[in-house]
Amino acid sequence: MNHKSDNGDEVRVWCDGCYDMVHFGHANSLRQAKAMGDYLIVGVHTDEEITKHKGPPVFTQAERYKMVRAIKWVDEVVEGAPYVTTLETLDKYNCDFCVHGDDITMTADGIDTYHIVKAANRYKECKRTEGVSTTDLVGRMLLMTRQHQQVGAAEYAVDDSHSTSLSTDASARSPWTGVSHFLPTTRKIMQFSSGLVPKPGDRIVYVAGAFDLFHVGHLDFLAEVRKKGDFLIVGLHTDPAVNRYKGANYPIMNLHERVLSVLACKYVSEVVIGAPYYVTEDLLDQLKVDLVCHGTTEICLDEEGCDPYQVPKSRGIFEIVESGNSMTTDRIVERIIEHRLEFELRNKKKEKKEKAAFEAYVKAKAQGRNTIDRVVVD
Repeated sequence: MNHKSDNGDEVRVWCDGCYDMVHFGHANSLRQAKAMGDYLIVGVHTDEEITKHKGPPVFTQAERYKMVRAIKWVDEVVEGAPYVTTLETLDKYNCDFCVHGDDITMTADGIDTYHIVKAANRYKECKRTEGVSTTDLVGRMLLMTRQHQQVGAAEYAVDDSHSTSLSTDASARSPWTGVSHFLPTTRKIMQFSSGLVPKPGDRIVYVAGAFDLFHVGHLDFLAEVRKKGDFLIVGLHTDPAVNRYKGANYPIMNLHERVLSVLACKYVSEVVIGAPYYVTEDLLDQLKVDLVCHGTTEICLDEEGCDPYQVPKSRGIFEIVESGNSMTTDRIVERIIEHRLEFELRNKKKEKKEKAAFEAYVKAKAQGRNTIDRVVVD
């Protein structure tokens, strides 16, 4: 869709944020923002700024910059964007307006980070994706819960449960990050899907796995694999299949959450939802796969004790691909566990601050204002 600004030029949109543990909620907000204009610029805050205002991030700034650049709706990334969005920032990058979700973000001093652009009427809101937040994902890891997984009769059903809040004080639950009610729909999947089909002569590459807590290790692997073909299909294993070969409370994100996270990646052309662990002849023939790739991580045998890749190996179309990145989902969980107390404190403070901000937000809306007064939390 072609948008025009007041002077007839393309509409340039600004978004900014921490984008820690980049998930499909972040991607969905950027998808909505891009739909409001033609060119999307995303500012990402530094580790220092995030630690000052929210507490320590899980991913480093270099990792977060790379992850945001790989989201298919993003045209440009600005590293080290200021925590408070200013008119100077919008003007510097020739942006018409700023877009953010319908929740409140605040500085360490309790000030709305978008109060300047709101006052100048250069702010627009998009719908926040319910049911996912970095806070909730950190909680799932710290508490080693499994309520989010979909098993048995509910393997492909809607998940409306929530891992217990890190704060046991019910009154401290955040109205934005304290509730998990993700509703997967065909419409949401279609919004994320590129809708592309292989062109005649395209080399089709297939990979499969959990792709849990989609991270820079996955990203670098998919980037390398995409170089080997023209159309990349990612098969995502079901929650019970992942739990069989990963154990503990894996996967941290359920199948539907993982589908959207992978679809948001610019290297991915299509996904197979609930792909079989054993790569069959039917799958290869139906998808017209030319090459099957796997990373350097261990390949576990299937439930029958067979190599899940023996069919593509027998056809001579299997290849191990080195991503050059040692990041794994296990390492992310280890980071969280290692800094458990810091993250517990961060989440508890964040939920209390957001609850207070929500009350101020409701009050401001009732008074016809789009900005809130300073929020002070003990």
